[in-house]
Amino acid sequence: MKSKLFVTTLLVGSVILGGCSASNSQSGKHETMDHSNMTDEETTNMEGMDHSNMSHDEMMNMENGHASHTNPLPLNDSTGDNELALPPLLEPKHGVVDITAQQGKTEIFEGVETETYGYNGSFLGPVIQVNEGQTVTFRTKNNLAEPTTFHWHGVEISGEGDGGPHQILQPGASHDVKFTVNQGASTLWFHPHPEGATAEQVYKGLAGLIYVEDENSKKLGLPSKYGENDFPLVFQDRVFTEEKQFDYQAVRNEDGTIGDTLLVNGTFNPKLTIRKEKVRLRLLNGSNARNYTFKLNTGDKFQQVATDGGFLNKPITMSEITLTPGERAEIIVDFSKYDADHNIALVNEENTILLPFHIDDQKTSSIEISDSLNDFAVTDEERNLPVTKKLELFGMGPMVSINGKQFDMNRIDFTQKQGETEIWEIYNKPDMMGGMIHPFHIHGTQFKIVSIDGKEPPANLQGWKDTVSIEPSQTVKLAVKFNNKGIYMFHCHVLEHEENGMMGQIEVK
Repeated sequence: MKSKLFVTTLLVGSVILGGCSASNSQSGKHETMDHSNMTDEETTNMEGMDHSNMSHDEMMNMENGHASHTNPLPLNDSTGDNELALPPLLEPKHGVVDITAQQGKTEIFEGVETETYGYNGSFLGPVIQVNEGQTVTFRTKNNLAEPTTFHWHGVEISGEGDGGPHQILQPGASHDVKFTVNQGASTLWFHPHPEGATAEQVYKGLAGLIYVEDENSKKLGLPSKYGENDFPLVFQDRVFTEEKQFDYQAVRNEDGTIGDTLLVNGTFNPKLTIRKEKVRLRLLNGSNARNYTFKLNTGDKFQQVATDGGFLNKPITMSEITLTPGERAEIIVDFSKYDADHNIALVNEENTILLPFHIDDQKTSSIEISDSLNDFAVTDEERNLPVTKKLELFGMGPMVSINGKQFDMNRIDFTQKQGETEIWEIYNKPDMMGGMIHPFHIHGTQFKIVSIDGKEPPANLQGWKDTVSIEPSQTVKLAVKFNNKGIYMFHCHVLEHEENGMMGQIEVK
């Protein structure tokens, strides 16, 4: 049994990693980072993270980790035995949405109850649908036996409502988060963010989606019938014990916990029944650490229409798309050309079957998608702004850092003025073995990617983002503006890296 073998392997000390992928791509050499403004203490901290000071065992673990990035723990092929579960659609009643974090039991495997966490249910959470301009109160309650927070990933919200590690909710406590939705149509999500417990709580099932709709989205001709031609797909990999339970502490990896069992919307061996029409798939990489490259097993192309924070300017034709933890994308697949007996599935880069599709012969009216979806642009003014914030991501496992420092809740790393755009330059510093991809996330805002290694980003990244994949040796420039005040996190979205200290804080005044 794969899970038994995996746990046994962990116990004998072999490190299985797979979150931040190793990269052999050469994205250009990076000029020496300017540390002239760093204090002596910061410089010392940076030097202290040098791998030359690591013990033999730490170095061996690092070498094992880098080797495994090129050959991560494989996933099971979905047999398509179970129809994909769809989370309930939840809309505000009188402006209020009730969201409770709770423990429960879920029959993931037939005849077996797995102990899980969920929002408003035993496992995972609902899709909360709100509209631009709407004033909403998220009425949160913690029915877990441990502290948690409610973080609204991708939502432009005040720092005090963001749900970072400062906003701890003790067991039995409730808290109202009231805000006005001031962003366009997008697929966002929510999950816990308590310091030191985020990874395990997400692993056990705390994750849900947020749909923002606006007047523009209703005019674009996109598939929009929830559960008919518009589907949320939350991809997560897990390891189960012999008893079909989660034991996060037994399989936790300092460098990103990955699993051999794929769940889509919490469904094991899922399939999705669709009709012969254009279908909208909203993809979320909700895993702790694994990256996914999504494609169709037929080799056919699809169209990407949205990034993390909203629509692209026009549909982009693609044959595959890679999402790192925390990233989202909306794609359109045209199933009208396939017959009911056609073998078609969503697969990953290793051609593992992630989600097979069952095509119903019933035909529907054709959908014509607009060629113009949005008016997103990086302005000349933004391109010409000087870099005012430099961040250097470095390390793996417990040795991760940003600018040579690890997270301290009592330290503010940067400040920025509300409503002002600044250019952040993020450099992924490689180590002697090449380094790893870090998905970089900023709370409380949607940013623009100005450049990657000095070049314009690919067309499918020319849209609002809150999480960006940064490869080893890459330098990414972001145009960042906060529309609200407060303290916000920025961090690697490999959850174990975040917990090990690859996180900082910015105060917006």
